[in-house]
Amino acid sequence: MTAVDVDSMLVDRVVADLDRQGYAVVEHLLSEADATAVRAGLRDVIDHTPTGRNDFEGYLTRRIYALFAKSRAFDALAVHPLLLAVLDRVLGTSYQLSAPTGIDIGPGEKAQVLHTDDSIYPIPRPHPEVVLNTMWALDDFTPANGATRVLPGSHRWTDRTPFDNHPGNDGIEDETVVVAMPAGSVLFIAGSLWHGGGANRTDRPRLGVLLEYAAGWLRPQENHILAVPREVVAGLDPRLQELLGYNIHPPFVGYVDGRHPRRLLGERPDIPAT
Repeated sequence: MTAVDVDSMLVDRVVADLDRQGYAVVEHLLSEADATAVRAGLRDVIDHTPTGRNDFEGYLTRRIYALFAKSRAFDALAVHPLLLAVLDRVLGTSYQLSAPTGIDIGPGEKAQVLHTDDSIYPIPRPHPEVVLNTMWALDDFTPANGATRVLPGSHRWTDRTPFDNHPGNDGIEDETVVVAMPAGSVLFIAGSLWHGGGANRTDRPRLGVLLEYAAGWLRPQENHILAVPREVVAGLDPRLQELLGYNIHPPFVGYVDGRHPRRLLGERPDIPAT
């Protein structure tokens, strides 16, 4: 399937929802069987992943960093035609993966602090979107097991935060909307929208994968050039190679020795260029 095969009305709806409320949901983008297969493909990685180191990561949450170095389960989804079509509309035609992360919220985990994904960049609000995040549900996301919470419309805020009237984070939950969705669904989140993971009050973990993208001229959160071995990248789909940083932001940002970085993938790293 290519971008031309995507339902244009669905793309229009997702983009309109992102513009209006800062998030959009597409249910059952993956079949139940496909979601089960992807979940199984991540299981061994999760079992060897430690829990978080701070409140933001979650002390009872396992986060799979360097995702594309550890699993092939998400290769096709990172270049899903619907996702790329929406990215083209929201970020323009030059973008890259920023922080792809598997997130397995464990039983007893508390709610994550609300945040915006673009806050790491020193860009005053308001500004055009420079980040677009997607959360792929591999389990059913419910209010009880840690479904993402959002503040609809907060991507338009210019002079306030969720904490202005709630010192110490008290009362903010009254303003959030819990995005419940069945396994196989995807949640699109504008980089400027206030959101956060929910608390898991069940006895089972809740698995989702974040595929976050940033404008091509920004530095991504994770350094994929070091995180994913070159020999692994060399065997990936060319579009995924580009999304992992082996690309040029027009006119020539990101070149290597005067050449397109993808040209180096077939060369031996121990032999200097001539």
